[in-house]
Amino acid sequence: MGNFLAGKVVAVTGAGRGIGRAVALAAAAGGARVVVNDHGVSVEGAEPTSAVAEGVAKEIVAAGGEAVAVADDISTMAGGQRVVDAAVTSYGRIDGVVCVAGILRERMLFNMTEEEWDPVVATHLKGTFTVFRAASAVMRRQGSGTLIGFTSGNHQGSVSQANYSAAKGGIISLVRSAALGLHKYGVTANAVAPVARTRMSAKVPMELKEIGEPEDVAALVVYLLSERARQERITGQVYTIAGPKIAVWAQPRELRAGYAEGSWTPEKIADFLPGTVGTDPMPLLQQVEAMARAAAKRSAG
Repeated sequence: MGNFLAGKVVAVTGAGRGIGRAVALAAAAGGARVVVNDHGVSVEGAEPTSAVAEGVAKEIVAAGGEAVAVADDISTMAGGQRVVDAAVTSYGRIDGVVCVAGILRERMLFNMTEEEWDPVVATHLKGTFTVFRAASAVMRRQGSGTLIGFTSGNHQGSVSQANYSAAKGGIISLVRSAALGLHKYGVTANAVAPVARTRMSAKVPMELKEIGEPEDVAALVVYLLSERARQERITGQVYTIAGPKIAVWAQPRELRAGYAEGSWTPEKIADFLPGTVGTDPMPLLQQVEAMARAAAKRSAG
């Protein structure tokens, strides 16, 4: 990747495996000094070990780069702070953070427990916040920096991953808030919704027709961290990368509106809303219904 990130200091969470590891290695190959963070847990968030982060840091150093490992849990404020502190202490600054860390605990909504909800939201959403919060304070003083959160196409909703989907939707709003609030300080913020072969994507309950490799995602992240992206004023965006495809998601906006004469009543809304304001079709619901019909047809056959 040449010297896309020459002179930059980048911290990557969830960097011990999969996409996070690919991002850390690509950032180092692009000239960045890297803080490798990974709590070293299973997909479900169990059995932490520092060896996972240390292994990737050693890979980077063996290849001629510079890296330090931080095995902290970024779902805590102290853990997120230590990731950023490691960058500043080791290298004097922080130019980019990439929050990839995440876990899964699948369950239908009506069966989901607090123990299945809280850790997933804490790792994905709060974990992004803790690192963004610590990094943005440094970047504000520097007058520059880039924040990158990892979301998912599942922010649209999921049959059996309400916790994961809610967290990923929250990350998009967090990224957009960061883009708005930090713009005047020279800090950009974007989100990536990857579709790549990882241990987490293997648990997606639907067939992924468009899918790539972690290295594809890493290439996009390196670009978003670079001065080239900053010169293009890319901020507040959500990008999907799936193999050869790159897509940008629409910004939230009202689709249709209608106005009443006088005050609304339930009866007036019942007559007015369906035909005038209507609905916005939900593609994933249509897909779920099609899958149910196909399953019913197979059972009948």
